[in-house]
Amino acid sequence: MQTLLGFDYGKLRIGIAVGQDITGTATALCTLDCHDGKPDWDKISGLIAEWSPGSLVVGLPLHADGSDSAATRAARNFASELEARYRLPVYSMDERLSTHAARDVQRDMAVKNKDGIDAIAARIILQNWLDTTRHA
Repeated sequence: MQTLLGFDYGKLRIGIAVGQDITGTATALCTLDCHDGKPDWDKISGLIAEWSPGSLVVGLPLHADGSDSAATRAARNFASELEARYRLPVYSMDERLSTHAARDVQRDMAVKNKDGIDAIAARIILQNWLDTTRHA
């Protein structure tokens, strides 16, 4: 059994989800604020220590045609930094429409907390990765 953490990276906030490969399920965990566009590495380190993930998954915000954007490059840089800091495998997952889907989930749950969208988006990203790798 492997625990995974999923990340919805943004310059203002990072949504984080946790999942298990054995159950194939992901759950929204929390949202961390960035400071001056930089992740809160101390809090991320705390989550890594708490959950002991075997792998990390970072959402890639691609354009509708699949091409990279400035946000894609920032997410790739974040993924590279995660890999360098924690020496864990880091996978990327296309996150197109995950924030839109998260808003739908949030509306359905009657949750009106803006921070919740990022954690829900991270859950969707991680769940999509688990579903994709399970059927591969």
